[in-house]
Amino acid sequence: MNSKTMFYIVKRLILALVTVLVVVTVTFWAMQAIPGGPFNQEKAIDPSVIEQLNKLYGLDQPLFIQYLRYLGNALVWNFGVSLKVKNTLIMDLIGQNLPYSLATGLSAAALAIIIGIILGSTAALKHNKAADRTIMVLSTASVAMPSFVIATLFTWLFADTLGLIQIGGDSWVCYILPIVTISLSPMCYITRLTRSSTLDVLGADYIRTAQAKGVSRKRILFKHALRNSVTPVITYAGPMIAYIITGSIVVEQIFNLKGLGRMFVNSISARDYPQVMGTTVFLTFLMVIMVLVSDILYKIVNPRVDFD
Repeated sequence: MNSKTMFYIVKRLILALVTVLVVVTVTFWAMQAIPGGPFNQEKAIDPSVIEQLNKLYGLDQPLFIQYLRYLGNALVWNFGVSLKVKNTLIMDLIGQNLPYSLATGLSAAALAIIIGIILGSTAALKHNKAADRTIMVLSTASVAMPSFVIATLFTWLFADTLGLIQIGGDSWVCYILPIVTISLSPMCYITRLTRSSTLDVLGADYIRTAQAKGVSRKRILFKHALRNSVTPVITYAGPMIAYIITGSIVVEQIFNLKGLGRMFVNSISARDYPQVMGTTVFLTFLMVIMVLVSDILYKIVNPRVDFD
């Protein structure tokens, strides 16, 4: 690894730290601006009890003091304890829910990348033919359809009507529909991205030279063109993986799955300040790191790319 690469990584890590600090700041003050409090319930609580709870969790301090204290703790990954889950650290809650989102997200990401590249390459090979038009129409329609519509449609068809798959539960079968639902939109985007970049590469001079030598079109695609045409997919794959690992919030709610997305929604509803802010910071950090990893992989796949 040369000095230019090291400088780029250090620069991106500094930018990542700045990004996390901005997210911490915005999230903290946004939560404070929401009316009500974490201990408000439908049944009235004695004001003295609320006062003791605020003192216990440090919510009786001035907001700026609370902010500075939280900022210092966030820098060492200490997000405190949950206000709603008794005697439970925020990082423990994240650790309990992350494996579910991780398994679902990585499976969906792998499915989206593999199928997307295959369909995109096929569409490029069959340019302006029936297969190309069919793939493009289906991918456009799927991208335009919101995930909650797809999730609801799959639930109605495969669970309620056909009874093939159970909704909810810990069995691997219960994760088939969520994985397909989460992967569908990025899969279609990768399909279109791969098709476009492959068509550009197929028009390059070195491809024409290979064609003039009698090399088959499929050999040209997989041996010569695919390595260059897949680089835009790698750039997109980093933030895509980070996004879907966290789990689609709506999809996890519809399919009644455990995960970070569902945990995040519940923490907002409960006004669990530490849990909301801790989850937000963690997801932001994950996104920034995955973008950095995708940039480095882009350089490895295509050494001609300059980090400048």
